[in-house]
Amino acid sequence: MADSQPLRIGFVPEHFSTPLYFAQKYFGLSATLIPFPSGTGHMITAIRSGEIDVGIGLTEAWVAGLGKEDTPGDGGYRIVGTYVETPLCWAISTGAKRPEITSVSSLKGSKIGISRLGSGSQVMGYVLADQQGWLVPGESPYADFVILQTFLNLRNAVNDGTADFFMWEHFTSKRYYDSGEIRRVGEIYTPWSSWKIVAANGLLPGGNPEARLQDLFKKLDEGVRYFGEHQDEAVKYISTELDYSEADATEWLRTVEFAKKTEGVDLKVIQSCVNILQKAGVLKEGKGLQPESMLAKGLGAQFPE
Repeated sequence: MADSQPLRIGFVPEHFSTPLYFAQKYFGLSATLIPFPSGTGHMITAIRSGEIDVGIGLTEAWVAGLGKEDTPGDGGYRIVGTYVETPLCWAISTGAKRPEITSVSSLKGSKIGISRLGSGSQVMGYVLADQQGWLVPGESPYADFVILQTFLNLRNAVNDGTADFFMWEHFTSKRYYDSGEIRRVGEIYTPWSSWKIVAANGLLPGGNPEARLQDLFKKLDEGVRYFGEHQDEAVKYISTELDYSEADATEWLRTVEFAKKTEGVDLKVIQSCVNILQKAGVLKEGKGLQPESMLAKGLGAQFPE
């Protein structure tokens, strides 16, 4: 793949994508931005099939994709950068007219809606079950994982009974609480920084990034800095081009911290994520890639001495 070709970058078309948009609009990021509204699980499939070169998505999904015992071949990608430092608040939602669902505790053994297998929405289902004490070895904490692809399908499913609940980012869900379409049951935060950047292994010859990847980090850093310095513009973009109100966009800005230096990943964050996913039953100890192997060493990865 020639360095002259623009990178194909997969992203989730939500408020978190704003610095990426600024990087392209104002700082000349040479890339084709490809939206994945169904989330990180779909990006894992796409990067392995050669449809995208880079993905910006949820930490837990990238880690699970490399750490599972059935991970194909070399995994297809490595975690190369950090996009968001703060945890993600996953809102737990059910249908507007589901009076039998009264609290998080009433969700044990129910049908959980997820976007795709291996997605953050599935992985966090296990983390929730672990926190609630629902995990029993050899048994699923839920009656079914209902694969629904998109946020719209998830909302419809909890109203028509196809699924009992689902989890999605808080501010993306909030508009539909306000409209009465769905109802909030609770929330759960990721126990790790929430968004990471991955690159196809073909972009990492000998573990070192090619020039296009280095340029991406430089332009993303500039996009993040611009985002921090022009929050009024960020709110306007989010509230006019994406599915958020101005008030929600403004409130979200108070809760999020993007990485000032996007290149590189702290190994301790990945180790912590793996440990929790093993406890939750998503990963099995000794199977799949180990945390050190999930990172590209030539990209400023922070390994303990």
